Amino acid sequence: MSDSWHTLVSEADFPAEGKLATKIGGWHVLLAKTDEGLFALNDRCTHQAALLSPGRVRRGAVMCPLHGALFELASGKCIGGAYKDLRTFPVRIEDGMIAVSVPDAAPGMDELPVTL
Repeated sequence: MSDSWHTLVSEADFPAEGKLATKIGGWHVLLAKTDEGLFALNDRCTHQAALLSPGRVRRGAVMCPLHGALFELASGKCIGGAYKDLRTFPVRIEDGMIAVSVPDAAPGMDELPVTL
């Protein structure tokens, strides 16, 4: 499976709250900025498929707004619960623009969040 880079936003225009939710090629992506860097994750809790982007980002982790599961931003590892780890995506900054690499293939049902 191949991946492609997608430019999202300039560093200067990144939201002050430290996170950006977007959809790229069918993938729901949560881009989070902390003192440790920029991280991109599949925006889907592995517990009950909720969007993680409404959750709180603190201490290098994102918390699921439904049940409080914690996922480490850097690795996607579940650190607060016994759930599967999240898929992470590579992030790069070139000429002040933030880009994320996602698979060219559309996500499967087990990678999509439940949205209304």
